[in-house]
Amino acid sequence: MASQQRSASVAGTRAKTYFEQQREELIGEIAMSFEHVLANINKLNRSLEAVIAVGNEFSSVEALWSQFENVMAKDPEEGNAGKAEGHAEGQEADDRTKNEDA
Repeated sequence: MASQQRSASVAGTRAKTYFEQQREELIGEIAMSFEHVLANINKLNRSLEAVIAVGNEFSSVEALWSQFENVMAKDPEEGNAGKAEGHAEGQEADDRTKNEDA
């Protein structure tokens, strides 16, 4: 029984093996790497939020250009029909003034 206590006390106070030392060093390096990864992810997140904020500032400009694009994309025949009607009315008015002058 005394030998079991002695071996247990020796096991509790024995020096760490090379494997255990290397394992602890690697675990420490991994923990540091995770901290760096977390810090970089937070930095990336802040950058993405800034980019989104800048993009949101241009939403009103984008809406204005979309309206302009929609107006310019309308069928040109619709515009020509309106111009033809206006031109015919203008032609009749010109004819009337010429007749009145004569």
